[in-house]
Amino acid sequence: MSPHPIDYADHWWRNTVIYCLDVQVFQDSDGDGAGDLQGLVSRIHDLADLGVTCLWLMPFFPTADRDDGYDITDFFAVDPRLGTLGDLVEAIRVARSQGMRVIIDFVMNHTSAEHPWFRSSRSSRDSPHRDWYVWRDEPPANPDPPVFPGEEDSTWTRDERTGQYYLHHFRAHQPDLNIAHPAVREQIERNLGLWLELGVSGFRVDAVPFLFSDADQHGTQPAGTDYDGAEHLRRLQRFASRRNGEVALLGEVNLTHEEQLEWFHADGQSAGLQLQFDFVSMQRLYLSLARRDATPLARALRERPELPDASQWANFVRNHDELTLDKLAPDELEEVFEAFAPDEGMRVYGRGIRRRLPTMLGDERAVRMVYALMFSLPGCPVLFYGEEIGMGEELAVPGRYAVRTPMQWEPGPGGGFSSAPASSLTRPIVEGDFGPDRVNVADQRRDPGSLWHHIRRLTTMYRDTPQLAWSTLEVIGVRQRAVLGHVARGDEWTMLALHNLGDDREAVRLSVSSEDGPVTLTDRFDGQSITIDGTLELELEPYGWRWLTVAPADAVITRV
Repeated sequence: MSPHPIDYADHWWRNTVIYCLDVQVFQDSDGDGAGDLQGLVSRIHDLADLGVTCLWLMPFFPTADRDDGYDITDFFAVDPRLGTLGDLVEAIRVARSQGMRVIIDFVMNHTSAEHPWFRSSRSSRDSPHRDWYVWRDEPPANPDPPVFPGEEDSTWTRDERTGQYYLHHFRAHQPDLNIAHPAVREQIERNLGLWLELGVSGFRVDAVPFLFSDADQHGTQPAGTDYDGAEHLRRLQRFASRRNGEVALLGEVNLTHEEQLEWFHADGQSAGLQLQFDFVSMQRLYLSLARRDATPLARALRERPELPDASQWANFVRNHDELTLDKLAPDELEEVFEAFAPDEGMRVYGRGIRRRLPTMLGDERAVRMVYALMFSLPGCPVLFYGEEIGMGEELAVPGRYAVRTPMQWEPGPGGGFSSAPASSLTRPIVEGDFGPDRVNVADQRRDPGSLWHHIRRLTTMYRDTPQLAWSTLEVIGVRQRAVLGHVARGDEWTMLALHNLGDDREAVRLSVSSEDGPVTLTDRFDGQSITIDGTLELELEPYGWRWLTVAPADAVITRV
C-alpha cells in the first residue's frame, strides 16, 4: 500500500468496470443481420445502467474475415459493414456522456495475408515492403510451435512466388509483421495516434509476448538496428501518454505472474502496460471449481505479486477466446476437461474450452458466487458481453465462435439483436435452454432477482468502494477446503471476503482481534453488523459468500 494518501480520481483504469463486446454481434440497427456501430450507440444506455465504465471494442477494422476481425486489411479505417469513422466517433461521444471510456483492440503483431503491405511484400524480394514481414530462406532449426495446433503444422510457410518462408505465429493467412523494422514502428505510432485523436482512452494490446518479442531471433531487422521489445513497449506507452494523458494499455500476457512483472508499467526498467489480465488465477479458479476445493486458487492468489501504484490486475472469468488452461499441469488440465468439457467437441487446441460459465457449472448459485468472487478481488473486473445475463454457447458454431454468438436482448426470433431472418444473421443465435426465449436482457431487467441485477449490484458496490481496487490482498487459511477466505486492505479500509466453492453448507471460524478493543463487521449485502472480540463464526450456504467491512481497519484476522 502506498505510504501517501491515495487520490482515487487519478488513474481511472485502477477501478473501472470493463465490458468487452464484438460490434458485429451486439446490435443490428438496419436489419441486415450484422451488428453495427449505430446499433452499439442505441445500447450504450443499457450498459451504463449495468454499471459499466469502460467499453472494450473487439476489432472493427476492414478484414478478410477469416478470424473474426483479427485478420486486418487496413489498420486505419472502420469496416464499412459496421459503419464509418463518424459512427465510431458518435459511439465514443455517447459512451463518454454516459460515464464510459472506450478502449479498442490493438492487433499489430500480424496482418491479413490480403493486406496491401503483405501483397507488396510477397510480390518480390526487392519489394519496398519486403522487410516489413519476417522472411527466411529456411525455417529455423527449432521454430516456435504454432499457437493454434491442429489448424497449423508450423509457424513458417513457404511462399511459392519468391521461394522464401514467412513467419506466422498464429495462422498462415496472418503473417507476422517485422516489429523491429523502423518503418513498421512508425506505422504503429501513426495508428495509435489516429485512434487517440478520435477519442479512445486506451488499447487492449493483443498477444504482447509475440508483438514485442526480441525480433533478433528472426534475423530480420535492418543492419545496425538494436531492437529491444520491452523498450519498444515503453516507448509506445510514452508516445500514447503524450497524446492523451489518461491513456491505459491493457495487455494480453498469458505468462506466469513473475514473468508478467516484466511487462507492467512502473518507474525504472519496467515495460509500459498499466493493466494485465491475471491468466494464472483465472485458470486456477476453474481447477478449484472442478475440485470444489479453494486450495489451487488460494495458492495462485498468494503468489500474485504486489504491484506498483502505476499498475493493476484485470480480473476475469472468461474472455472472448477459448477458455485457455495452458498453465495447468497435464493431469490438472484433464481434470478440468472432465468436469466442464466432457465431450471432445467442447474442447479446442488441446488446451481450451469453448463454453461459457453457466453451461459449464450448471448451477446459477455457483455462477453468482464466481462473479461475487471476481468483484471482491483487488484489481478491475472484466466482463465479456452476455455474462451479465448468463448466456450460453452454441457448439454447432465452429471454434472460438461458439461463445461469440449474437447478444440476446429480448425473447423471440432474432433475440432482439436483429430483425433479419435467421438465415441472414452474421452468426447463429444460441438455441435450447440458453436461447433468447429463456435468457435475455429485457426479462432479467424486470426481475429483481435475476443475474443481471446481481451483476449490477456487484458493479455498484465495486464502484462505491474505490479502496477495494487499490487494496492489498491477504489470503487467509480456513479449515474448510471449499472456502476461499481473503482480506482486502485499502486506505483506512478493510474487507473480509469468504466464498464457498462447494455445494455443501460450510461453517467457518476465524480469530478477529484488535488492540483497540472489539471489532465490528458489517455485511455489505444486507447491512447487518456484528461486534466481536475473539472468534468469528459464520455459516455459508452452498456456493454462498459474505463480504464484511472491518472496523477498525487494522484488525487482525487469522485462522482458528
